Amino acid sequence: MCNFPCDSILDEVICMSKERKICFLQGNEACAEGAIAAGANFYAGYPITPATEIAEGLSRLMPETGGKFIQMEDELSCMGAIIGASMAGAKSMTATSGPGFSLMQENIGYAVMTETPCVVVDVQRGGPSTGLPTLPAQADVMQARWGIHGDHAIIALAPASVAEMFSMTIDCFNLAEKYRTPVIFLPDAIIGHMREKVELPADDEIQLYPRRKPSVPPEDFKPYEPCEDGVPEMANMGDGYRFYVTGCVHDETGSPKMMQPKVSDALIRRLEGKIVNNRDDIVRYDEKYTEDAEVLVVAYGSVFRSAQSAVEALRKDGIKAGYFRPITLWPSPDREFLRAVESARAVVVPEMNLGQYAGELARILGANEVVRKLVPLTKVNGELIRPDEIYDCVKNVLEEA
Repeated sequence: MCNFPCDSILDEVICMSKERKICFLQGNEACAEGAIAAGANFYAGYPITPATEIAEGLSRLMPETGGKFIQMEDELSCMGAIIGASMAGAKSMTATSGPGFSLMQENIGYAVMTETPCVVVDVQRGGPSTGLPTLPAQADVMQARWGIHGDHAIIALAPASVAEMFSMTIDCFNLAEKYRTPVIFLPDAIIGHMREKVELPADDEIQLYPRRKPSVPPEDFKPYEPCEDGVPEMANMGDGYRFYVTGCVHDETGSPKMMQPKVSDALIRRLEGKIVNNRDDIVRYDEKYTEDAEVLVVAYGSVFRSAQSAVEALRKDGIKAGYFRPITLWPSPDREFLRAVESARAVVVPEMNLGQYAGELARILGANEVVRKLVPLTKVNGELIRPDEIYDCVKNVLEEA
C-alpha cells in the first residue's frame, strides 16, 4: 500500500503483512499517499512552504502509478490545470499555503459554478502576505469559507494527525466526486510537517466513491440537470456527450442565462442546497465528556491535540471539562455543537488566529439564542498553543463564572 520505498530518504517502511503496512511518515507525505490511494491521477502544483513535500512526493508517485504531474507557473494556473483535468475525467488535486491559496480563489469559484470535482490542500502558515513562511497558523479558516465571491457553499476538512492526513485526503476526493464540488483540505504546518507512525490500510479496505456518469444517451444529456440529491451526473470531455461549460449563470444545458432571474435564483440555490441539504452525510466531528462538561473546549487541527491533553488533565484534577472537535469546519457541525454545549456554562476556543472559528461558534450560539460565555484563546506568533495554556484558561473561566 505504501508507495515510498524502504530505502527512500522520505521515510522508512516496515512491512507488517502483505495487506497492511506501518510507515513512519511526515504529514505531507501521508497526504501524497492518500491521494494515490484515492485514485488521484493528476497533480498540478507550485512549490511553497510548508506544502512543498506534497508536490515532491507526487512528482514521483504520479508517474509510477500512471498519473500525470506538472509544475505550473503559479497557483492560479494550478487551479486551472486541475479543473481542466477533472473535466477530462481525472481525479485531480493541488496543494499550497496561504499566499498561493489567495491566488487560487478565482478558479476555485469557477470550479464551484461549473461543479467540477477537485481537491485543494492548503497547509496553513501565518500571514497576511508572506507572513510566517515556515511557522504554523490556522489563518485561512474564513478564507476557505468565503474566499470566493458570491453566495456558495463549500466543504472544508481539518486533520489533527498524520494518519488523518492520509485518511481524510481520501475522504476529500470522495466528497468532491459525490457532490461535484471543490473540497478544501486544511491542515496546518504542524500537522503537515510532523512525523508519526501510520498504519496504512490494504487496498480492499479503502472505499472510493466513483464519479456519477450519465444514465441517458448523449442526445438526452443535460450536464446540470440535478438528480434527487441536487447533484448532476457528469460526463467527461471526449466521451461523446456534447455540453457547454461556463462560469456564468446557466441553465441545465450549461447555456448562459444571465438575464433570466428565475434561472439564476434556481441555480445558486441548488449549488448551495446540494451541500446544505446533505450536511448530515458531510459533517464529521469528535467529542468527549460533553454530557457533563461545565466548560467545553472547541479546537481543531494541531491545536486539538493540546486541547485533548488539557481536558484529560482537567478531568484528572476533578474539573468537568469536555472537548468538541469540528472535523468538517465547513459546513459547520452546528447541530452537533449545540447538543455538546448543552450542559456547559462557557466555551473556550483555542486557535492559531485571532478568533476566526470562535466567531463562527458565536454566530451559531446567537442564531439559536443560546447564551454561553465564549472565550477565544488566540496566538498569531507562529507558536503552538500548549496544553497548560488551555488548562489555565479553563480554570480562569470557571473562577470568573
